[in-house]
Amino acid sequence: MATWSSRGLRGSRLEELINITNEQYRRLKLALVQKIPTPIKPVEIDDERHITLAYFEQRSTVDYIGAVQGYPVCFDAKECAGDTFALSNVHEHQFTFMKDFEAQGGVAFLLISFTARDQIYYMRFSELERFYNRAEEGSVKHIKIEETDPDYFLVPQPGVPVHYLEGINRDIAEKER
Repeated sequence: MATWSSRGLRGSRLEELINITNEQYRRLKLALVQKIPTPIKPVEIDDERHITLAYFEQRSTVDYIGAVQGYPVCFDAKECAGDTFALSNVHEHQFTFMKDFEAQGGVAFLLISFTARDQIYYMRFSELERFYNRAEEGSVKHIKIEETDPDYFLVPQPGVPVHYLEGINRDIAEKER
């Protein structure tokens, strides 16, 4: 059986907290955001109808998609153990989807959990794009926590462990300036 530290379940704790947040936002009628399942094709099923072997049918785009107060949003949840986030954690097809989503007037972002610090960062797509382009130009392929904007670290609220609406509000206000 897989454990929390296995590669396949990286981000599961963060996703659990986001799912709690999304349910609370739904209850409060602040947002409707859902986890997007990764499509799989079962290859083997045991006698009890459990899938024992499967493969991904296609690449997933982002982890979550929905609407927040009339704004379409999409985002991906990422975790890193240290103070450096490797851009290799953002796959090209995810970056492209987020870029296209923003071009259509949506709000795309990453939620990055710096687990050693127990902090979650809201990374605006414009910020991700700047780091992504820097890497494409031959520079470093990671982001140091010191390079992030301190205003975008999320502060948990009662019943809302990943209060990303604050990040969205700042993100939208910045875009409107």
